[in-house]
Amino acid sequence: MIVALLYLTLAGAYLLVLPVAVLFYLKLRWYVASSVERTFMYFLVFFFFPGLLVLSPFVNIRPQPRKIEV
Repeated sequence: MIVALLYLTLAGAYLLVLPVAVLFYLKLRWYVASSVERTFMYFLVFFFFPGLLVLSPFVNIRPQPRKIEV
C-alpha cells in the first residue's frame, strides 16, 4: 500500500505540481533569459512534456501589451 501511495504521489508531482512550477518560471523569465538559461528552459519543457501536455488546455500565456510612450 505504501508503494502504491508513493507511486501516486510521484506521478502527481510529475504530471501536475512540477509542470505548474515550470509554467510560472517560464512566464516570469521568458523575455529576459540569457542563452544558457533559455537552454535550461528548453530542457525543462522537454523533461516535463507529459505534464505540460496535460495542463496545456487550461493555460493561455500571452505576452504583455507593449507600452508605447508618446
